[in-house]
Amino acid sequence: MPWDAPALLDAPPDVRPRIERSALTRVHGALTCYEVQARTALDRAPDGWAVSPYRGCAQACRYCSVRRGHRYLGLNAEGDFDSRIVVRTNIVRRLRAELGSRWDGEHVTVGVGGDCYQGAEEVYRLMPGLVTALREAGAPFTVFTKSRLILRDADLLAATPGAGVVVSIAFVDDRIRRSVEPGAPSAQKRLELVAELNERGVACGVAMAPILPLLTDSPDQLAATVRRVADAGAVSLVPHVLRLPPGARESYLAWLGEHHPALAPRYAELYGRGADAEPGYVRGLTGQVSRLAARYGMGPARPEQPLPLALPRQAQLTLL
Repeated sequence: MPWDAPALLDAPPDVRPRIERSALTRVHGALTCYEVQARTALDRAPDGWAVSPYRGCAQACRYCSVRRGHRYLGLNAEGDFDSRIVVRTNIVRRLRAELGSRWDGEHVTVGVGGDCYQGAEEVYRLMPGLVTALREAGAPFTVFTKSRLILRDADLLAATPGAGVVVSIAFVDDRIRRSVEPGAPSAQKRLELVAELNERGVACGVAMAPILPLLTDSPDQLAATVRRVADAGAVSLVPHVLRLPPGARESYLAWLGEHHPALAPRYAELYGRGADAEPGYVRGLTGQVSRLAARYGMGPARPEQPLPLALPRQAQLTLL
């Protein structure tokens, strides 16, 4: 006697973010960490190479230029970027392999995809292995950070030829910092970090980045910031005006509209042609800061060697 089997139900679609389908997810307090196996460690950058153990950053800077990358992982560039961190757990092994094969002797920038000494580093401790791998390969490198956690590795960095650190201090107004960099240390703590690193034998410069148009760009504000950076003993200083590429643009302008709505029309004029502010404005502002820095004997050199330095433009990062 014929019989009819019940129709098989279609499996429900997997609606999880793309990254969750390929990563091991762990929760550490307020952070959700996606542990992945990096396919490559070194990313090509305009001024050499870049390596990033983490994607995303709990410092939650509204202007961060790499926010867009979270979109390709099925996450958003706003809250997810601040709280859902991709951890490349095999990054040290991959870096060692690529330093012996792909690396061509050029400078390496560490921490482009997110601060490499953010809170997740307290859990995963990837940086000592990265620094050791770079040291053994004889690679000149610069670590970009805002975090005092780097002091944990100060002795290792001090003993590594070609190693330097750049700390981002764009302004010293803590009221603005609490609003636009809510998860980052205060400017005072970062200034103290610069001083302590240099005292411990780690060459440390400052990226005055990003200077925020109409908010932290007055002559008095610029002069106060440069003076305090010089007093902290920074060995170099490079000014950099705010950039607003996709991802950062939406996040920052939403913040601006909430906290400083009267400035929105002027920002539309300054950034009407793309990610960079109007060229004349940028030239005038960076020239002004460079002249102030020169009075204190600071110039645009990498902290670890006397070479011309531009702030690292966003590297073409691999997804994982």
